[in-house]
This record gives sequence, structure tokens and C-alpha cells, in this order.
Amino acid sequence: MDSGSPAGRVPAAGPRGGGSRARTPEAASAALPAVTAERASAVAADNDAREPAAGAPQPEGATAAADGGDGARATAPTGHPAGPEGTAPTAAAERPAVTAGGPGGGSGPEPRPKGASTAATDTAHRPATEAAGAAGHPGPAGPEGAGRPDGTGHAAGGERLRFVGAATRRIARGIDLDEIVLGLCRATVPTFADAILVYLRDPLPVGDERPVGPVVLRLRRTDQLPEHVRGTGEGDAADPEAERPEPVPDLAGCAAERCEVRIGGPLAEVLRGVRPVFGDSSAARAALPELLGDDRPVPDRQRTILAPLRGRRRVIGAAVFVRRPDRAAFENDDLLVAAQLATHTALGVDKAVLYGREVYIADELQRTMLPDSLPQPTGVRLASRYLPAAETARVGGDWYDAIPLPGNRVALVVGDVMGHSMTSAAIMGQLRTTAQTLAGLDLPPAEVLHHLDEQAQRLGSDRMATCMYAVYDPVAHRIVIANAGHPPPILLHRGGRAEVLRVPPGAPIGVGGVDFEAVELDAPAGATLLLYTDGLVESRIRDVWTGIEQLRERLIETARLTGPNPPPLEPLCDEVLGMLGPGDRDDDIALLAARFEGIAPSDVAYWFLDPRPQTARQARRLARRALTRWGLEELTDAVELLVSEVITNAVRYAERPITLRLLRTDVLRCEVGDDVPQLPRLRQARPSDEGGRGLYLVNRLARRWGATRLSTGKVVWFELALPAHAR
Repeated sequence: MDSGSPAGRVPAAGPRGGGSRARTPEAASAALPAVTAERASAVAADNDAREPAAGAPQPEGATAAADGGDGARATAPTGHPAGPEGTAPTAAAERPAVTAGGPGGGSGPEPRPKGASTAATDTAHRPATEAAGAAGHPGPAGPEGAGRPDGTGHAAGGERLRFVGAATRRIARGIDLDEIVLGLCRATVPTFADAILVYLRDPLPVGDERPVGPVVLRLRRTDQLPEHVRGTGEGDAADPEAERPEPVPDLAGCAAERCEVRIGGPLAEVLRGVRPVFGDSSAARAALPELLGDDRPVPDRQRTILAPLRGRRRVIGAAVFVRRPDRAAFENDDLLVAAQLATHTALGVDKAVLYGREVYIADELQRTMLPDSLPQPTGVRLASRYLPAAETARVGGDWYDAIPLPGNRVALVVGDVMGHSMTSAAIMGQLRTTAQTLAGLDLPPAEVLHHLDEQAQRLGSDRMATCMYAVYDPVAHRIVIANAGHPPPILLHRGGRAEVLRVPPGAPIGVGGVDFEAVELDAPAGATLLLYTDGLVESRIRDVWTGIEQLRERLIETARLTGPNPPPLEPLCDEVLGMLGPGDRDDDIALLAARFEGIAPSDVAYWFLDPRPQTARQARRLARRALTRWGLEELTDAVELLVSEVITNAVRYAERPITLRLLRTDVLRCEVGDDVPQLPRLRQARPSDEGGRGLYLVNRLARRWGATRLSTGKVVWFELALPAHAR
């Protein structure tokens, strides 16, 4: 065996394309001996076992996992460079090794050392000591003094280029901040360095923001070789008595978590210079203690690189690359490699920050466009769900709403605007606001859809949406539904039967020139109405009617679990969403479930009264009888006074019969309707005024009161709290 190849080491093979050609002694002298089988197996096992999650800085012992096949660290075994994706040809591991000697030494085939395996020669799993000298690694080959511009300078430069290309591809692959920083760490340890520390500004500036206050750097992530690799040397397996080299300092466990950059200080000067510097330079010797903290161990000579991270407009952090004392020091060309890595990382961080802001804006827009909470009107219980199409498409055009109406009625709305963009969400918000305004006018469902269609046409010729609008009356136990191209609702009856309601399909909103038709259906107590968007039932793997049938069967199965009682609403919504499979999320989903409870006829009193001077006295007598029947005599005085004031105002202006309705639910509600559209306003009456004090009394005595304009006039209502024994 040649004297230039110590026992127990596997010499490196020739360069790429020269599998059967022996290397010259000058070229072979640049190759660093391969790792022993035992040590390589330990590193490979460690790489397979660990994969820390992206996020905050890792605790002591944080390690660098294998690259996972992206090519950032995978290089050709025994000197063969990696392929286009960083994977090494397997044939190279089976070629006979070539012994590299000195100028006077010979070369020839040499068998693999006993116990060495193919994995032992795979530089993708070598520790940094051997990885630095293997082909495909950007570090200098062999001990100090090797790798000079003799016959291997071009090969070393090519390997650096391949490494930079693979590393930058991995860094650019990340979308969020943690993925980009993790990509930098995984690409550099142990191929380029044995340890890395990444500091980023806190907080990170976004876009053109000009940060105020001092510049603060916070340790975002560290990565380094594991303890059992950092503490072993090359000759440990061959000679247990051999002196072990000094391990790399544990920077991950002792580096400062936070650093405030002093204005005009040495760290500020290095960051302002943008270019990476060696740790033994005068600037870095003063800047590193400020960044890492005083009395922090840093390898001497050129085994540390401090690289500023500069984004598109400003410096946003710094990266520190460290090599072990027993590994070859960095070379001048490694400063160029560090600069490339720092530049791509900084640009990726800028991209991630901008992307994060866009995600935040999208989330806030979607959140404000949908109701924070649903009302809980008397006679109906509501539950809802919304799911975006994907994490990368957080905004969409689906919406739902529940709008209380006069007479304890409630309007249920579900709609879907085409697209998953910010524009779709903005149009959805305008249509939802329009629907709320039209519902407040108490227009019929078909009229509401007609006005929504006109509004969509005013927004643009390509603004189209589907919508389902329903009005539930808990007193009459009826529901009126109008449809504009939306999937039909499903009614789950109390006994467990589920049916798809036959509702005219209609044309989508925005088509124009189309009449909408409404149908009135029974809404029995205990039944559940399910309104949804097409994202729940339609996908690439099933058509809409197949999905509707699957949804109906899912409701039947869920209702069977609770027997004769209807299933709870919240778990029912979760069960409905549970029908979605892996390929069923092509669109965002809006779901609105309404459980009809109704109001019993015995809790309702309703009268028609002619607008005459005697009507106020008649109304007081009728209200007193209803309160006596319900056992609410304690409220008689207050109800008679308030009913008399409201009826008097109606009689004064009405021309058609007046309606008076009392409802006993969790409160006592009184409603007076007339044919006058003008709403009464509360005002402070002057001492000389003969009127204007009726609403003042209502405002002082009633728990709540209000007035709603209807298509046929208006309704003035007030509520009183029930006595304790009647609740």
C-alpha cells in the first residue's frame, strides 16, 4: 500500500467520466481519505433518525439531517460528482479504488478495507471532515496545502458550482420562513460547514417599511453535527489509543439568542459591508463577540465565516459558518460560496415575508367577509362551517349568512362567487352586504335574488355567482326558498329520513334577464335544513349529483346513531365534512345547518284591529287576556301602557287594518304592524309639545325595541323580560 494512503482508509476514485482511468499523483493528492465504515454508519444512522421541525433555534445536540434527495448535499461517492438532482451513480461505489501517492509513488487497484460498505463511501452521509475533501463538496480537498491550482483547480471549482446550484435550489424551494432557513441549514451542514447559526432581524421588515428603533437580531435556527460525530476523529476505529482531535465548539448551545446591533459598532460595519468575512479578520474578530456573546468559543484561523444576509433593500440578518479544527480551513473561494448562499437565503426570506403578509391580508379579508358568529333567533338553532380550498388558496367566494327578520323569522343565505382570488372575496363581500340590505327590507326571496342579479351586473360583466336564499317562519312552520343556480338543499327529518328538496334551479346571479321562482315548503319541528356550496359535493373524482347522494346517505347514517332524537348540530357539521376524501378539496366549502324548533301555536296571540279611536282600548284588553292565560300578570301594567302608546301612533296614520301579535318565548315580544312605511324616531319632546313621548316611554320600559320597514308598511316591536317563574 502506498505511503500516501494510511491504513484503514479508502482512497477516492477518479473524476467524473474517468471511471476506468487512473488518476495522476498530483490530482490524487488533493483527495481526503474516506471515512471508516463504523463512523460512516453512525453518521448515516443519525441522519436517518433525525429530522427536526422548522421553527425556533434548536437545542443543544440539534443535528443536520440528510438532504432527502433534493441534491443540496448528495454528491457522488468516492469522487464522482452528483447527477442533475444530486444523486450519485451506484456504479462508482463498486469500482476498484485507486491509491494516490506522492510524486514518487505508484498507483494501482486496492481492495476496499475490511468492514467498509458502500454507504461508507457515500459522501452524502459523511461527516464534514471527510465530506470537505470528497468530490462534489465545496471545501478544500485534503489537509492544508492541498488543493492548489495544479491539476485539480478546475475540478474543485466545478464541484463548488454544483454544490451552490444544488444548495440554492433547495433554498428557493421553500415558501415560508422556516422552510427557507431550514433549507440553508440542511444544504450546508456537513457539506460546507460543521455548524451554522442563522440570525434574522426581529421584527423582519416587510416590503418598503422603514424600521424604527435599534436593529435587533434574533437567533432563528442552528444546525451542527451530533455530539458523537463532533467528538470522534478519523483514526478512532483503527487506533483507539490515538489522540482525538479537538471537537467543534457547541455553538448551538451557547450562542446568544438575541443581539442588539450597536450603531457604528463592529457588527454594524460588517453588516453594512455585505460581503462575507473570515472569522480571523480584524472586523470579524470584533463583530463575532457582539453577535454570539462574549466569551463564546469560535475556531481560530479561517474556520469561521460571517456572512451578512442582505435582501432586496436592506440587511435582514447574518449567518455564521463554522468548521472543526481537524477539518481543512475555508479558502478564499469559499467566501464566494458563502456569499451566494447568503444572497439566495436573504432573497428567499424577503419572499417569505411578503408571502406571509399576503396570507395575513387574505385571512383577514376572508374573516371579515364572513360573520364572526351566527345569531340565535327564537325557534331555530344554527351552526356553520367554512373551509378554504387549500393552504395556498385561503380566500374564496363562498359565504353564508343568517339574518333575523321581523316576526321571529330568519333569512338563511349561502352563496358562491366564481374563483379563489382576492377579487372573488371582494365581490362576495359586496353581494353579502347587498343581501343583508335587501333582507332588511323584508323583500320576498325571489325579489332578493333579482336585485342581487342586478348588483352583480353592475359590478362587471363576468361577475357570476350562485346563491340560495330561504326565509323560515317559526310561527307558521313554513320556509320559502328561491334558488339561483345553487345545489339543492337537503332536509333531514326528525325520524332520520333525508330528502333533497325540489327547488327550481334558476340561473346564476349575474346572467341577467332571468326570472327567479320561489317555492314554499313545510318546515316541521325537529327537522334540519342543510345549505352548502358545491365544494362539498363536487370534485375531480365525482360529479355534483353523486356527491349530493353521498351527502344524503351520510346524513342518514349520522341520524341513525342518535335514534329518534335529531343529532346535535355541531357534531353533525363535523360529520358532514368528514365525508371529504384526499382528492375532494378542489374548492372552498361553506356549510350552514338550521335546526327548526318553531314556536308553538299556544305561545302566539294574533289580532287584526281597525284603525279607530277605540282601538287602543281594545288592544289593551286583548293583551291583558293573553297575559292572564300565560300566567304573566306581573307584566300587565307595562304591556298595557306600551301597547297603548304604539297602537295610538299606528291608528293616527294607518289607513288599513293594524296587526297586533304577542309571542311568548324566552322573552315576551309584542309586534304592531301598519301600512305606513315611515319609521318612528325617538326624539326629546319639548315641554310645550302635546306628543312625542310615547317612544320615550317604550325606550325606558322595554328591554329592547325597534322598527322594521316592510314591503307593505312597517312593524314596531318591543320585548320585555319574563318573570323568573316563567322562564
